[in-house]
Amino acid sequence: MQAQQVLETVASDFKQVNQLIVEQLSSDVPLVEKIAHYIVESGGKRMRPLLVLLTSNALNYKGSDNIKLATIIEFLHTATLLHDDVVDTSDLRRGKATANAKWGNAPSVLVGDFLYSRAFQMMVQISSMPIMNILSDATNVIAEGEVFQLMNCKNPDVTEENYMEVIKNKTAMLFQAASHSGAVVAEGSPEQQAALRDYGLHLGLAFQLIDDVLDYTGSAEDMGKNVGDDLAEGKPTLPLIYAMKHGSNEQAQMIRNAIRKGGLEDLSLIKSAVQTTGALDYTINKAKEESDKAKACLNTLQDSIYKDALFALANLAVDRNH
Repeated sequence: MQAQQVLETVASDFKQVNQLIVEQLSSDVPLVEKIAHYIVESGGKRMRPLLVLLTSNALNYKGSDNIKLATIIEFLHTATLLHDDVVDTSDLRRGKATANAKWGNAPSVLVGDFLYSRAFQMMVQISSMPIMNILSDATNVIAEGEVFQLMNCKNPDVTEENYMEVIKNKTAMLFQAASHSGAVVAEGSPEQQAALRDYGLHLGLAFQLIDDVLDYTGSAEDMGKNVGDDLAEGKPTLPLIYAMKHGSNEQAQMIRNAIRKGGLEDLSLIKSAVQTTGALDYTINKAKEESDKAKACLNTLQDSIYKDALFALANLAVDRNH
């Protein structure tokens, strides 16, 4: 199954999600609507709402709360993007100017707050305490992950364990919340709910690990962001951590200096270092391990096109160029 085929399995549900997104973005404040529409419509993969739809359908769900849930997940994700871009002073996302580059930091942060609060209003409408628990806990953990990452910025002594904890909290947590809440809304068995929760976690980790590889191998055109963005911000990602540990003293020192000061002065040399030390292969293999763990979690599901799509998604998370 290719990406388009995965999307086609829940095409009618996605149409309803997109309609609900537009309805729920309405605001009496024109700038809120303008920025929210801009960021939501800027061509993201919609992986997290897709997870909600696939997991709920894989458990044969026949209601409509999964549409609301997918919209909530997309709003939570979009809010984190708005805040992330301000914190990282990013000027490009998905090939377009970021909201903060276009309107400034203050409006971006405040519209992120609007999306968070709208998501929580919609959670109340679903009236499920287990789902509110999952999503409120996830939102809190993601916020902690953001702070943890900020503390790690420009610190070349971050360990692989520290780094994995950051990406678990910052990225994988919302994948986990999406697949877990999709299973809960569909009233899957406790075993299925736990398995699909873990599926989302492993899928999210695989996805982020490949993102970190693409920061050194992708093109700005394919990725929709600047190559070397993480390095420019002084973020010690796994390819850098591995290269510092296994490269020459000269390579390790160069990477340490680049992380400490941020910036791209040595980008070409660092790209060469992560390649020659095997750091990219190591990170790709870690991503494949997480993808395999995600696929193993699907054994609790009955065969269906939705299960096939979830399986394909775990492969696609690793096999991509943007």
